Amino acid sequence: MVTRSPTVKRRSSGAAAKPGVREQSAQATRISILRAATKVFAKYGYAGGSIEKISSAAKSYDRMIYYYFGSKEGLFIAVLEAMYKRMSDAEMQLKLDAGQPIQAMTQIVAFVLGYYRKHPEFVTLLNTENLHKGQHIAKSGKAREYSSTAIDLIDSVLAKGVMLGHFRANIRGRDVYLLIAAAGYFYMSNRHTLAAFLGENLDTPDAVAHWQQFVTESVLRSLKP
Repeated sequence: MVTRSPTVKRRSSGAAAKPGVREQSAQATRISILRAATKVFAKYGYAGGSIEKISSAAKSYDRMIYYYFGSKEGLFIAVLEAMYKRMSDAEMQLKLDAGQPIQAMTQIVAFVLGYYRKHPEFVTLLNTENLHKGQHIAKSGKAREYSSTAIDLIDSVLAKGVMLGHFRANIRGRDVYLLIAAAGYFYMSNRHTLAAFLGENLDTPDAVAHWQQFVTESVLRSLKP
């Protein structure tokens, strides 16, 4: 059974006490700024997402943003890191049966495509960062850490699939991840222009279900011995 769940650690008698009122207030302020910045950057992009707009949306002050994040770029990097962490945390909650690798891979495809649909701000902010050639996220020390969760998960499913004869050997988890992510990301980020180009609504439940089934079949075919 391949399951990912948070490790529960027991507190020792010498463990730190719960954060005090001042620390709780600081954490709440930081979270509020991050949430506001996510919405503002998603709506206006990096260039248009001014410190003033963000502090207003957070009901805070410009100086608090500089205090917690150092700069606008520091805040943008923190927003990207928080998004990657949320996806990584969601991936860790997946409960996959390694004894059923085909079913497990099907679940992974459904999760990735579904996550992009449920979090359009993630796609929008990734588009923004790609317009800047990834210059901000490249300065993050955490981005690589978050990407390893999904790839490790896929690697474990692939290994079991090879052992059972369902998948061919020498397939890299990062390649499968890129295949799934590309299919989900492109569909979500370009659905409006594709709808005009194809003359059909790609947001309908039937269209979404059809695409997910097609991607799943494509991934599984690529893994067959």
